[in-house]
Amino acid sequence: MAWTKRTGGTGRGQEGDQPGVAGTGPAGAERPSWAPPVLRGDRLEAGLRTLEFDVRGRLDGLLQGNHLGLVPGPGSEPGEARPYQPGDDVRRMDWAVTARTTTPHIRETIADRELETWIVADVSASLDFGTAFCEKRDLVVCAAAAITHLTLGGGNRIGALVSNGAETVRVPARGGQAHARNLIRTIAQMPRAEEGTAGDLSLLVDQLRRPPRRRGLAVVVSDFLGDTAWQRPLRGLSARHDLIGVEVLDPRDVDLPEVGDIVLADPETGRQREVHASALLRKEFAAAAQQHRSEVARALRQAGAGHLVLRTDSDWIADVVRFVVARKRGWSGAAS
Repeated sequence: MAWTKRTGGTGRGQEGDQPGVAGTGPAGAERPSWAPPVLRGDRLEAGLRTLEFDVRGRLDGLLQGNHLGLVPGPGSEPGEARPYQPGDDVRRMDWAVTARTTTPHIRETIADRELETWIVADVSASLDFGTAFCEKRDLVVCAAAAITHLTLGGGNRIGALVSNGAETVRVPARGGQAHARNLIRTIAQMPRAEEGTAGDLSLLVDQLRRPPRRRGLAVVVSDFLGDTAWQRPLRGLSARHDLIGVEVLDPRDVDLPEVGDIVLADPETGRQREVHASALLRKEFAAAAQQHRSEVARALRQAGAGHLVLRTDSDWIADVVRFVVARKRGWSGAAS
C-alpha cells in the first residue's frame, strides 16, 4: 500500500504552504532557480511559457549544442569529425581529415529518420502530492516537455496517453511545435481525480500496446506506487519499442520526518491511518520504500527500459541531462 503524508490544513498541497498552492517549497526555504514553474490556475499559461524557455535554454546549453535525441542510430546528414576509436565502423572513416591530421578520424552523422514517440503520463491521485518545491504532478509535465524537446523535429511525431484514474485522454501523434505545446498543455490541464479514485497504470500501458503501433519510442512517466501489475504489459511494450521509465518521487515517498503524531492517507483508496512517527516506524518505512524502489528498478531493467528518476527536491533538468549523456555513452560503448 502506498501511503502519502497529509497533515491538518495542507491537504495535497506543499508542506508548510497554503492549501492548494504549489511551488513555494517547505516553510522558510528559498525557491531555487531550477524549480518547475507553477502549472495551475491562472498561472498555467505563464508557467507553460516559462517551462518551454527553461527546457530550450537549459537543456540545449547543458547538452552543449545540437544533440541526437534519445534514440540511437546513424543518419545521412554529415556531422563533426572525431578521432577513431576501436569498434568504430571503418566505413565512416573521414580520409580528408585523417590526411590533414595524420590521425585516423571518422565522420559522425546526424540521425534524420522519422521517429514516433508516445508518452504515457500517469497523473492519478498519488501524483497530486509534494513537500519540496513542486508536486509530483508538475514533474510529469516537466518530463513530457523534456521528452518532447529531445525527440521533436525532422518529421518526428509525438503523442500521449494521459490518465488521472477516472478518465483517459489520448493525444494523437503529430509533429510541429504547435502540437507539442498542445500536448504539454493537455497533460497540465488534466483534472485532478477525486480522492479515493485509483489509477491503473497497467491498463494505461496496455492501451498503448494494443493495437500495435509503428516501432518507436515509448516513455512511461509515473511514481510506480501501488501494485506491480504494470510489469507484464511494460515488458510487452518493450518488445516492440525503445522504452524509458521516468520515476517521479517526493522525499516523503522514501522517508518520514520526525514529527510525532501524523495522519497517513492513501489518496487512491481514501484509507487513512493515524500513527506516531517513532524511530522504529521511520526505519521500517524507509526500508519498505527502498525495497519498493529496488523492485521498480529491477522491473524496468528486466523490461530493457532506461530508468530516469526525477525528484521534487532535485534539479530535474540536470537529472535529465545526466540520463541522456549516460544513455548515449551506453550506445557508443564508451566507459561511463
